[in-house]
Amino acid sequence: QVQLVESGGGLVQAGGSLRLSCAASGFTFSRYAMGWFRQAPGKEREFVAGIAWSVDATYYADSVKGRFTISRDNAKNTVYLQMNSVKPEDTAVYYCAAGRNIARMTAGGVDYWGQGTQVTISS
Repeated sequence: QVQLVESGGGLVQAGGSLRLSCAASGFTFSRYAMGWFRQAPGKEREFVAGIAWSVDATYYADSVKGRFTISRDNAKNTVYLQMNSVKPEDTAVYYCAAGRNIARMTAGGVDYWGQGTQVTISS
C-alpha cells in the first residue's frame, strides 16, 4: 500500500522559515521523482518543486525559486521542502507527490499523492 505522509506544516510569520517532510512507503522510492505541489483557497493545485530520482536535478516554480529548496534522502525514503523567506502568498495546503518521470510531474503528471499539510503565513 502506497503512503505519502507529510509533516511540518503550521503557522509562521512572513520572512520566517519552515521545513516540510514527506515519508514514503509502499513503492521503490529511489526510482521515483518526488515533488511538492500546493493549493490555495479558490485556486488550482500548482507545482512548487521537484527532484529527480537521481537527486542531481531539481526544478522550481518561478514564484519560489531562490527561497525554497527541495531535497531527498533515499536511505530514509523521505523528501523535504525547506521554505525560507516565506510570504503570505505561500499560504496553502502543501501536497507531496511521486511520479515516474520528473518532466511529466512538473506538468501535473503524478502517480501518488499525500494527504496534504496546511501552511499558513501571517503578515
